[in-house]
Amino acid sequence: MRQEIIDLQNTAVTSLVEKSTTHDEMTFKAPTGSGKTYMMADMMNRILSANKNVIFLVSTLSKGDLATQNYEKFQEYSAKGNFSELKPYLISSQIAGEERLFVPTDYNVYLLPRDLYKKGGRLMHGAMEGFLHTITGGEIIGGMNKKVYLIKDECHIATSNLDDLSEKFFTKIYNFSATPKLSRGQHPDVEVKNDDAVNAKLIKDIELIDDPDIEVASAIEKFEEVKQDYRNLLGVNPCLIIQISNKDKADAEIAEIKKELEKAEHVDLKWMLIVNDDKHCDTNDIFKAKKLPVSKWKNYAKENSSTIDIIIFKMVITEGWDIPRACMLYQMRDSKSKQLDEQVMGRVRRNPRLLDFETLSEEAQKLAMTAWVWGIVPEDLKKSFGVKLWQDNNIITSEIKIKTTRLKPLTKKASFNLAKFLKEQPTVSAPSSIFSLWRDYIKAENSIRAMAESHAGDFAKWREFAENIEAVASESNHYVNDYEKSMEVVKDESGKEVEVSFALTSHYTDNGNYVDIGDWVWKRNDGKEKFSFDSEAERAWTSLLKDLAKEDAAIGDERVGKRVTVGKKNPKAGATDLFGGKEPELLESKQLYLWGKNYIANSPIKFEYYLNALHSSYPDFVMKDSFGRVHIFEVKSVNISTDIVGGFDNNIYKTKLEELKKAYKQASKLTGQIFYLPILRDDNWRIFQYVAGSEKILTKDQFVSFCKSA
Repeated sequence: MRQEIIDLQNTAVTSLVEKSTTHDEMTFKAPTGSGKTYMMADMMNRILSANKNVIFLVSTLSKGDLATQNYEKFQEYSAKGNFSELKPYLISSQIAGEERLFVPTDYNVYLLPRDLYKKGGRLMHGAMEGFLHTITGGEIIGGMNKKVYLIKDECHIATSNLDDLSEKFFTKIYNFSATPKLSRGQHPDVEVKNDDAVNAKLIKDIELIDDPDIEVASAIEKFEEVKQDYRNLLGVNPCLIIQISNKDKADAEIAEIKKELEKAEHVDLKWMLIVNDDKHCDTNDIFKAKKLPVSKWKNYAKENSSTIDIIIFKMVITEGWDIPRACMLYQMRDSKSKQLDEQVMGRVRRNPRLLDFETLSEEAQKLAMTAWVWGIVPEDLKKSFGVKLWQDNNIITSEIKIKTTRLKPLTKKASFNLAKFLKEQPTVSAPSSIFSLWRDYIKAENSIRAMAESHAGDFAKWREFAENIEAVASESNHYVNDYEKSMEVVKDESGKEVEVSFALTSHYTDNGNYVDIGDWVWKRNDGKEKFSFDSEAERAWTSLLKDLAKEDAAIGDERVGKRVTVGKKNPKAGATDLFGGKEPELLESKQLYLWGKNYIANSPIKFEYYLNALHSSYPDFVMKDSFGRVHIFEVKSVNISTDIVGGFDNNIYKTKLEELKKAYKQASKLTGQIFYLPILRDDNWRIFQYVAGSEKILTKDQFVSFCKSA
């Protein structure tokens, strides 16, 4: 799994645990497919490790057997040693002949299906209150005196009967959802943002086909085009999901789909119709002929090797049925519900090769990271704006060329020999169990596991490595974190230093903090000049660079920012025009300043640093000045205290800032580029500048003066 994914999830969980120390109710928002269940388990495991007097009650939806799915996941995590503190129990009504349910008290995570606590449910006939009294009561009344923390999974769904018990029994409440209900006060305290999850390659980006006139036949045709590439490049059988209406239109829509699938060019496609009533489910696969239960149909459809090409459904797929191989969604119905739309869309956004994504070719990675969606305009995309370079004559990417840096692993250290290092370690007096060794191994970061895989030709060598994994990790951390030894400029296979530039196309999410810009490297696809920035600090720095670029420099009539002329090539260039003059080389020419935002989507402009594991930093801005120097900026702010993932008050964030200073200092020495960490406090800038391996701290005026002089 990519380190960026591990970091993103770990930072979110750390923020949640920290939030728990000061808040009794909190909301966690994360896109569907971003590992919400995994992060929930991690959070519970950390809290249970620190406090044995806590139990968790996880309320879930009955739809799609989500409670059972979560229970099985928690069991799997605990058994594998990922989160060994978890002792899950699935509360079930499948107990024949009992008047009321009995819930045992020797577990610490209880999964509660929604059907058991809805109005009239058996669990609400005294069993739940009895259980909670036993758990929370003191010794005098025969209780265990424990604290119950309630997790509302898919919290956008109402749980009023359970809510009635909150004040009496629940010490803390955690709301989890991709679409929390703001009208119920579920404002995110911690959030994994969609763009961050996409950039980490945790979930797919969306290719939206926003045309209401496109028929289902077009989606099926597109699926036929993609299917073979999916199999060849990813080793996965993809599937198209078609969502139909719930009521009156459903029969007509099913008939339309089946008519299309009966055409000669589609007869090889396997399809499955899943609705609420098993009797009305249908398929052209062998499941129907063999009279297998629908539950087996659904389990089979989830597998990457499944041959079911198309899944047709009503509303039963919104939660709890994960299908990572799904890559397309065609919506025939109009739900008129933001929550339902985003839940459904999440079905096709999971990365089908999450665990080994970095081993895929560039073409395969792009395929794995694309989801095709017809009919739904998700909330994030409504605020998303496509941008492209003013690149008609390729002048921008030829002018802005940036060297990036990476960190070499310990095995690339000239004086290091792994086999020799392991032999030099003290003899293990009492060999560890294979289970504890495996737990340590899977907890190690990617580069350490890669070293083990290259070293371990057999089990004996793997055990030797695993017994000494802490020593290897310590040696690796010491080396990689010494940037003077481990950092190098990225080179190609021939050993030539690679130079990159802005991506030709990208996009950004409208977060407010607007600045109008018409003369930098980017243009919006819709032609407007209003750009949005991630924070007030970024907006302020944008305004500073915008004004600075146009200021007169110290060399004649040049400006601080280097200018170029872009435009379309004139096919009549050089010829005599109607007035006897010469036709210009360019049509619709425009002067631009060579600076712009480094939009992360598709960007190759990144620099590696080390903070307990390997990370990539994508600087915020790049500028080329009239002297030919390249300036690279990573803008920070200490104005706002926030618990959103990445907020400055997070200790991880503060440590990251110090590590970036070290990394940029060495990168400036190796690349000849000038790096900056401008930090905004109140209305004042404190600017850390790195030139040729030296650090200076500048005021805003000093920075401006530097840019104006050679």
